[in-house]
Amino acid sequence: MTASRTTARTLAARLHGRTAAGVPRWAVWAAYATPLTVLPAGLWRILGVDLRLPLMAPPADGSPPPAWFGGEWWYVIALSAVSEALAFLAVGLVSEWGEVWPRWIPVLGGRRVPILAAVIPAGLGATANTLLWPYAMTMITLGRQINGSVNLGAVTRGWQDLVFYAAYWPLAAWGPLLGLLTVHYYRRRRAAGTAESAGSAGAEGLRGAEAGPGVA
Repeated sequence: MTASRTTARTLAARLHGRTAAGVPRWAVWAAYATPLTVLPAGLWRILGVDLRLPLMAPPADGSPPPAWFGGEWWYVIALSAVSEALAFLAVGLVSEWGEVWPRWIPVLGGRRVPILAAVIPAGLGATANTLLWPYAMTMITLGRQINGSVNLGAVTRGWQDLVFYAAYWPLAAWGPLLGLLTVHYYRRRRAAGTAESAGSAGAEGLRGAEAGPGVA
């Protein structure tokens, strides 16, 4: 049992990087869960559009793929890959590479990541996804587009509905999870910086006190 846990931790470290000091377990699990909220939708697009699996009912004109996907296979793969990569950045909020630039990055490698350089884009992403996906999925579930008009996009029936909603509703958790991690990252980094500054000031004071009698 211990060996299996050690192997799992080693694999996680290789995939996600080492967890930063002071990160609680709930934050680690939330960070690992964030990319998983995006993965099902990406797989649904690739399987249903590029590989033509029967995840959608045939369009009325009988000419797949649906017009709203455009028919460019590379676009679907690129959209899925970019979405997953952006979601994976949430792991940086609990990992060492989210606090210190990886050494393979030119110029910045090995330097500390400024707090706001991570918090601002993460906060914007969390806000955008929180505003977009819960509302969008609610409208789609009601058979509407985002603007409230009747949805004339992909048609799913029966089990296809279940697969579609199972693939896309997890996106509603992307924004809230990222927002929670962003707040925790900001507070943890600020607290660590304050403690580090206090420690440095205390050390300087101690050195000054020790040097005082000798100077006198």
